[in-house]
Amino acid sequence: MNAPLNAAPSLRMADFGDAKDVRRIERFVAEARASLFHRPAWLNAVAAGTGQRAAGIVIERMGIITGWLPLTEVRSPLFGKALVSSGFGVGGGICAGSDEAARVLAEAATCYARRAGFAAIELRGGPIPDGWSQWSDKHCGFERALADNDEAELTAIPRKARAEVRKGLGFGHRVTIGRSMADLAAHYACYSASVRNLGTPVFPRTLFAAMLEAFPGSSDILTVWDGDTPLASVLSFYHDGAVMPFWGGGSHAARPARANELMYYELMLHARRQGMERFDFGRSKTGSGPFAFKKNWGFVPQPLTYGAWAAPGAAARNIDPTDASYSRKIELWKKLPLRVANTIGPWIARGLA
Repeated sequence: MNAPLNAAPSLRMADFGDAKDVRRIERFVAEARASLFHRPAWLNAVAAGTGQRAAGIVIERMGIITGWLPLTEVRSPLFGKALVSSGFGVGGGICAGSDEAARVLAEAATCYARRAGFAAIELRGGPIPDGWSQWSDKHCGFERALADNDEAELTAIPRKARAEVRKGLGFGHRVTIGRSMADLAAHYACYSASVRNLGTPVFPRTLFAAMLEAFPGSSDILTVWDGDTPLASVLSFYHDGAVMPFWGGGSHAARPARANELMYYELMLHARRQGMERFDFGRSKTGSGPFAFKKNWGFVPQPLTYGAWAAPGAAARNIDPTDASYSRKIELWKKLPLRVANTIGPWIARGLA
């Protein structure tokens, strides 16, 4: 007998060990034009690179996926346990074809959190369920269309920032783009130095390696060099017509060499040649230095809405590096030798998903 047209939806946990199930969820994400961070490939790379387990809740009706909530099960001795959508991403959250499906997924997530011993759920985007905390004043996203040609791309940058790019071009730095172990080594050297100088622990190198492996046709590393010395480097993703420079940084020497400015301009040119239409400059803390940098490049900030649920009596996770409670730790971290910071940083940063 055929199932009735009004058959009730069914809920289940995603089976990441079943390639067919993973492909079905990937298709749903693509058809919904959801974010990179909704993709099972992202969750699997996070798990492979940090040890934080991938999970997710699927809602189906008559065998067709109608909603999906990607989750990273974050377990940290320093920062506690939380379900995060999505771990190490700036987006995620509930992806559903109807308000009812979204509501059911949210209820299922809270039930799963209680059952599995997680005190909090964090949603980075998507619909925020009634009764959950939500805010739109902490982070902004930055995105704009790419120009039609190289010169138009340069003139699209406001005058002061454009002058810095021209200075960078004038140095004649070498620029490489690739996905090899040498590219990854150059990137990690620049990125780890950059985050140490900002006072925050570096993510494990294994996370970046796992991401390159998970997205073989839609990720790469662009590096700006002074001779054989990498000055600035960025690991980028290509998703739904946009390039996303996601993990980037530079050494102290990058600033006078204008390597960061050159890096982003060269990435814009490279992305257009790869068929991308938009430059997604990513998320920045409202009012921060990176926030001002992106505004100076002509990007208009768009507030990002996030939400959270906490079990009764549980305190919300605090992993905001700009919080006053972290100020002394940040100043101490800046003084660590890079070798020491790169040894202990990844252990801490695994919990900062």
